[in-house]
Amino acid sequence: MPYEPDDYLTRHVQTSSIDLASKVDELLALAAPNSSANLPLYRDMLSTVLRAAQADRNRWDAKIMLQTLREMEHAFSVLEQFKRRRKVTVFGSARTPTNHPIYELAKELGALLARNELMAITGAGGGIMAAAHEGAGLEHSLGLNISLPFEQSANATLQGSSNLLSFKFFFLRKLFFVKEADALVLCPGGFGTLDETLEALTLIQTGKSPLVPVVLLDEPNGTFWHDALAFISKQLQGNGYILPSDLKLLSLVHSAEDAVGEITRFYSNYHSSRWLKERFVVRLHHALNADAMGQLPELFADLCKSGGYVQQVGAFASEGDEPELAHLSRLAFTFRGREYGRLRELYDFLNSAENWA
Repeated sequence: MPYEPDDYLTRHVQTSSIDLASKVDELLALAAPNSSANLPLYRDMLSTVLRAAQADRNRWDAKIMLQTLREMEHAFSVLEQFKRRRKVTVFGSARTPTNHPIYELAKELGALLARNELMAITGAGGGIMAAAHEGAGLEHSLGLNISLPFEQSANATLQGSSNLLSFKFFFLRKLFFVKEADALVLCPGGFGTLDETLEALTLIQTGKSPLVPVVLLDEPNGTFWHDALAFISKQLQGNGYILPSDLKLLSLVHSAEDAVGEITRFYSNYHSSRWLKERFVVRLHHALNADAMGQLPELFADLCKSGGYVQQVGAFASEGDEPELAHLSRLAFTFRGREYGRLRELYDFLNSAENWA
């Protein structure tokens, strides 16, 4: 959504006898291109740091702020080179032994992701993480390591590579696991895997993260995710803590082929989405035919705000920051911002080849 500068930040730094706001503008003029659309954001970032300096925060708060900004800027810089490549975040236990069937399954998953020009992102450790990268190879691997008091070295595929990022804070590492992911594949694991699974689902369910495939991968006849889904269905859905449609946000598979198939089908027509103020825009590789457009009001009217409807349109002028996507067809509607499981059902409809023009 469009950024609106926080005037309070500017007012705060003007309380000094020195006009700090004008100094910020002078610094920006030296550092940033005059044509940058990000100037209001940079101005507010610098003003935020000045607010902390004026308040003279305690040293621990200042170090947290510094480390956060430093790690984020470094991560953005490194990941820029992979900006237009589809990526799949793979989670699973670091304790999975190399002779376990799940290890072989994760290795096969990595190889199939690479074959489909998809990068595998993991925490760069052992077990499932090492297996996925071993299968994918360095060219199709990204590692987001965490610095711990005890040794946490990168796996053999990534060690010493520029495809490896290290983080001090778990929350920043988790941010990039989700931010960079065009899909998530979750293998059996411990507290960390379950934490990542539920957080990813929560972010998608609440619209804080784009809707992407969430694939639960287990060995044939494995019961790890089967039992977890049984608990979710009985206790969460059964007690009304989640909507029945929320279960559409994930899928259970028992082979690497099916896991990659879920991901490639999701992007067979759907490309991406974004908010343009109150309008939700879904970008497609193929326009929909007249019959499909005629079915939308009956099948998905509940996704629109009262009186709203789905339109098939071209690129909007306000999408000028992504000119490389201007050729894509669009569906635009006033999305209610709820029931993302139903939105996933819409995406499945859009990805059905029989509905393409």
